[in-house]
Amino acid sequence: MPPRNTHAQVALAIGVLLIAMVSYQCGASLAKHLFPQVGAQGATAYRLGLSALILLLWRRPWRRVHSGKDWRVLWGYGLAMGAMNLVFYLSLRTIPLGIAVALEFTGPLTLAMIGSRRLIDFVWIALVIGGLLLLLPLQGQVHALDPVGVMYALAAGVGWVLYIVLGQRTGAAYGADAVTLGTSIGALLAIPFGVAHAGTALLSPSLLPYALGVAFLSSALPYSLEMISMTRLPARTFSTLLSLEPAVAAMAGVTLLGERLTTLQWLAIGAIIIASAGTALSVRRPTAVEPGTAVN
Repeated sequence: MPPRNTHAQVALAIGVLLIAMVSYQCGASLAKHLFPQVGAQGATAYRLGLSALILLLWRRPWRRVHSGKDWRVLWGYGLAMGAMNLVFYLSLRTIPLGIAVALEFTGPLTLAMIGSRRLIDFVWIALVIGGLLLLLPLQGQVHALDPVGVMYALAAGVGWVLYIVLGQRTGAAYGADAVTLGTSIGALLAIPFGVAHAGTALLSPSLLPYALGVAFLSSALPYSLEMISMTRLPARTFSTLLSLEPAVAAMAGVTLLGERLTTLQWLAIGAIIIASAGTALSVRRPTAVEPGTAVN
């Protein structure tokens, strides 16, 4: 494949990842409005259950044969997705959206550090760490963070790492059906928690428009776009670019949820954006990238 096309593949991967981040955080902001009616567990059930239904009707994966594929990787990817969503929404009950995503990002950040080899990689990672330290309320406010919420957010970070690593392998094996099958498995994990917590409240017709919005914005669209990106970028590059997620989440919290940030936290967002842009500009482009093949 000519280098020009290779550059186009990288540009596509970065572009769709940015769209996925914005969609994901808009969906998370919308989901938080469902918490008083169905709780975090019910919102997760809505998100993954309806998203799986949307994707199954659209993709209809049963029309294709996946015999001989590694089902353990697929189930690992799906369960990681379900657990990550559940504990992340549980964290949003007690801590701000931007802070929760910043804590969750410790997972991808660790993955980025493990995969880094060049000095410039560590420069961008150091800038991200500095931004995260400023983004977190460490200036006399850290005691205000609910420790249980913090633990849920950090657990979501572990799930995020598994989602990235297993997602690349699942995408390479199952192609366009990976997200549909993985989301369906994640829904199998999340729905029982939602039913146990919210019960028949999940059947309320007045909540359906919000639930569909959360399912589409938080899962169906961003996970499909992220799979395009994951299978075209190295895991390190993908993980570092995800450093934009806390910044996007913080801005979503300000604009959609009325959350407030300090001047230092706005500077943190700027530092993270610079680091992500630097990572995108310094990514090593391979001589060829086969669509649907992970680059490691």
